[in-house]
Amino acid sequence: MAKEIERKFLVRNDDYRLSASHKIDIMQAYISDRIEATVRVRIAGESAFLTVKGRTTGAVRDEWEYPIPFDDAMEMIRSCSVGPAIDKTRYHVGPWEIDEFHGALEGLVVAEIELDNENQEIELPDFIGREVTGDARYYNSSLAKTENCPPTC
Repeated sequence: MAKEIERKFLVRNDDYRLSASHKIDIMQAYISDRIEATVRVRIAGESAFLTVKGRTTGAVRDEWEYPIPFDDAMEMIRSCSVGPAIDKTRYHVGPWEIDEFHGALEGLVVAEIELDNENQEIELPDFIGREVTGDARYYNSSLAKTENCPPTC
């Protein structure tokens, strides 16, 4: 079992695009969106994954992720998801992952950074805005239920 330690921020401008080393289109859906454990199917480019995440405590939660066949992932998204799929483009800028959401969540841009420990100091680039770590409205499992973008996007 791995621990995911992550902080999440809203993004205030699109300067990150100029610094991005690469980007990838992602589609993901939830098979379970319970607060105790979420089960997600994700397609990132040509790869697919099944991920189980435990309850979040602060910026930490348990996480298990496994590669799965692409066709299986597509079928799970079509037939097993508890809500609509999320479409987003992920930009990589150094240790940062910046997600631009599409569809009903158009306009929402969120940055995440994974940490080695919960108290790790980080330098915030100029494009980083308000921190939303621990705000359940910005969990992807919550966003999958959102018909419109959260009020702060």
